[in-house]
Amino acid sequence: MKVRYLSLLLISFFIVLSACSSGAKTKITLAEVTRSVFYTPMYVAIEHGFFEEEGLEVDLQTTWGGDTTMTTLLSGGADIALVGAETSIYVYAQDSKDYAINFAQLTQTDGTFLVAKEEIPDFTWDDVRGSKFLGQRVGGMPQMVGEFVLKKHGIDPHQDLELDQSVDFANIPSAFASGDYEFVQLFEPTASVFELEGTGHIVASFGEESGTVPYTVFMTKQSFLDDEEETVMKFTKAIYKAQQWVQEQDAMTIAEIVQPFFEDTDVELLASSIERYKNQGSFASDPILDKEEWENLKAIMDEAGELPEDVPYEDLVNTDFAEQVIEN
Repeated sequence: MKVRYLSLLLISFFIVLSACSSGAKTKITLAEVTRSVFYTPMYVAIEHGFFEEEGLEVDLQTTWGGDTTMTTLLSGGADIALVGAETSIYVYAQDSKDYAINFAQLTQTDGTFLVAKEEIPDFTWDDVRGSKFLGQRVGGMPQMVGEFVLKKHGIDPHQDLELDQSVDFANIPSAFASGDYEFVQLFEPTASVFELEGTGHIVASFGEESGTVPYTVFMTKQSFLDDEEETVMKFTKAIYKAQQWVQEQDAMTIAEIVQPFFEDTDVELLASSIERYKNQGSFASDPILDKEEWENLKAIMDEAGELPEDVPYEDLVNTDFAEQVIEN
């Protein structure tokens, strides 16, 4: 009787142990280049539990700027980074032995808006000519796309503007608000907050003007991709679930989910920002970064004089995980 009782006790113990093991989460450190409504599908994946469904525990860190984010990834401070795809090209060109691979796309247009200090009811791009313009970081996607769009409208950003690129990325909004600049590029929800406060006025969208491009992408080191295939697959699956959910829901429903990431922003303002991004197709509906988008990225970099070399799509883009997730 005692032997039978002991056996049952041991069986119960192993069942509990097994249950605990199966419920263990794989921890992922994820670095985001900035905090923006532009990355709404990622926040949905976290807050709506899509990562949790895949057995992942995500520690999100905001690393403020492309250089810092890529340094964090390459130094092992993060497992995965959400950052502009151009940063992977810069690393590759430096002959890095363990370079960053783009495996899941999150946004497919530029996410900035042209904000004017004063109201311009009948804005045309010629209104920018000769103005004091607060620019973005040299070699970063906002600045390169900005230059690409300005040149498309016949404006040389370095000859036809009083361009200031001396302000750090994180301090650009406050510098514009307090300075005598006439124009700036801003992400949401900052652009809408400025408009609500009367600090600035949205007059154009760089996303609508520049076409599709792999603007922000999830990337990781080749070594992590090789060693943690299952984790990358689960991560990609969670992102795809979130992307599909965002496509199907209205802006207010989405805003209510992601508001914990923007505690100081009114939910209605968040909803209008999300609606603006949805209307211009900024949120990718799936995680595949296709070759046409990659070529458009390189064209924009080349136009800005920032393309270090012609990096083949196959070298820095891996769509295997995204394709399997969509198929299954």
